[in-house]
Amino acid sequence: MLSEVQMDLITFLDKNKEKLIREWENSIVISNGDPYKEKISQNGIAIFNIVLTMHTMSEKELLESIQKQAIEISEERALANINIGDFVYNVNLGRTVLYSYFSKAGLEWDDLQESINKINFCFDKFLYFAVTHYTESKNKIIEEKTMFIDSTHQDRLTLLGQMTSSFIHEFRNPLTSIQGFIQLLKADYPDMKYLDIISSELDQLNFRISQFLLLSKKELIGKEKEHFNQNKLIDEVLNFLYPSILDGKVKIKKDIVDEITLFGYADEMRQVFINIIFNAIDVLNHHRIPNPTIEIKSYIENNTHVILSISNNGPMIPAEWRKTIFEPFFTTKKLGTGLGLFVCNEIIEKHKGELTCLSNPEITVFTIKLPIAASPM
Repeated sequence: MLSEVQMDLITFLDKNKEKLIREWENSIVISNGDPYKEKISQNGIAIFNIVLTMHTMSEKELLESIQKQAIEISEERALANINIGDFVYNVNLGRTVLYSYFSKAGLEWDDLQESINKINFCFDKFLYFAVTHYTESKNKIIEEKTMFIDSTHQDRLTLLGQMTSSFIHEFRNPLTSIQGFIQLLKADYPDMKYLDIISSELDQLNFRISQFLLLSKKELIGKEKEHFNQNKLIDEVLNFLYPSILDGKVKIKKDIVDEITLFGYADEMRQVFINIIFNAIDVLNHHRIPNPTIEIKSYIENNTHVILSISNNGPMIPAEWRKTIFEPFFTTKKLGTGLGLFVCNEIIEKHKGELTCLSNPEITVFTIKLPIAASPM
């Protein structure tokens, strides 16, 4: 049963309902772009009605009523993309306006204490349910947008891979013919100038083509894995890049363990080493670093993995870039494709390894962790 004070309070609030709502509406914060701004008044009335009926419901019924209203309103607020601070402010403003009318009710404050406690309970629970659901709704919206972006991005990569594969095969056929004729010219005219330069440039072009081909296929048909010596591969790469190393006056330091056998695709791992070392040479040349140095180190971890680090004393890679340098199409070069490190990461992952990057003002290090293969019999 309602007490006499409770009945008097309900009667008073019901009688002044329109004034209360109007005063609240005149003070709240409303965004011009809010698609639900016409419903804000209705939402205020709904909360006010809960206060009017709170003494007639059990605590369970009251909580269910508050939660239902809070979820409905917070869903609208999330879709409206409003500032959650504005929402909380508006709700608490309603509580303040409500209390400001209590002095006009002609009732003793001591007699109103129970009702005040219950009103606080209603508003506190409403804000708890509303903000919690608002956060969940916003996270869901973000997740859906992220999934859509990822899906669209993946579709574009798939299409790019298909187009790339088709284009590269068409491009590679005449390139192979040119390389064959270069070899014939070398045999017939061994003293002819520039043939080595032409052959080297064709090798570089073929290398770039292979990078694009790796975008479209994880495993190439007809290719078989093999055992190969990591250190021998690194020496081959350094010989291949020797003109660039010499031109940039880059000092190469090596401290690598002997006889490391890997199992996989030697030509792909060669691309990884070329990419990372050539990038280091390019950075050192571009920034004109005094005493430009590249260090290549390796050691065995737990007799199961080899840890290979390729470092340079060039400028630090900013932290925000390090989060995205292994993603496709990320590049800081004017003519870069943004595929080099992405392809490197793909190859290392294919070989059950890890590729990471650390950078500070003194040194930038790319670290490759790969499983060691048992030596072939």
